[in-house]
Amino acid sequence: MSGSTQTTPEVLWAQRSSTSDPERNYVFVTISAPDVPNKSFQVDLKPTSLTFTGHSDTKKTTYHVELEFFGEIDVENSKTNHTSRDVEFVLRKKDLKSEYWPRLLKESKKVHFLKTDFDKWVDEDEQDLAPDDEMGGGMGGMGGMPPGMPGMDGMGGDGGFGGIDFSKLGGGAGGMPDMGDLGDDAEEVGDDDDDEMPELEDEKAEDEEGKGKGKEAGEPATSSKIEEVS
Repeated sequence: MSGSTQTTPEVLWAQRSSTSDPERNYVFVTISAPDVPNKSFQVDLKPTSLTFTGHSDTKKTTYHVELEFFGEIDVENSKTNHTSRDVEFVLRKKDLKSEYWPRLLKESKKVHFLKTDFDKWVDEDEQDLAPDDEMGGGMGGMGGMPPGMPGMDGMGGDGGFGGIDFSKLGGGAGGMPDMGDLGDDAEEVGDDDDDEMPELEDEKAEDEEGKGKGKEAGEPATSSKIEEVS
């Protein structure tokens, strides 16, 4: 790893809650660590924390982040998936509650690398509107956490979430989680609405020119009609 730099990766998160169904009571965490092979990263998952370290030879970068959770999770029933772009976790919350965690981390201070995953976020009171098939029928059949998680060896190349389709999760940004997690995204909201307006001055000029030509073309017909009446 000589000559490499250490970087704190971007972390996205979202969540679900339930008072009766453990499989619908969890936290999504996605750590962005591109080009980190399976053999080159370590994950230490505990009931109150997650530590990730991964090295990319192509980018000459070592990614490292430590997360201390707001509440406790059930390590044995949590899931993970490693791709060429990131490492995704579905961490089951220990306590069955209808209330969302107010934030992912124990401390309320803002951290620059943590952002809300709006693609997966659903408001507390809109969770029942998300079809079960969008969440892969809960977390059954998904790849689990190997004991001790020594680099997740043995999980296979892409390790797995089974039938869960992360591209379909979420239902908009309703519920708006702790704004402290938004990072720099808050300044970018609305950028897509600033599309350039048509050049109204040019259209107005063309419209007036067209009316002028129409008027000239119509004058002879008017004169002819008057002569016939007389």
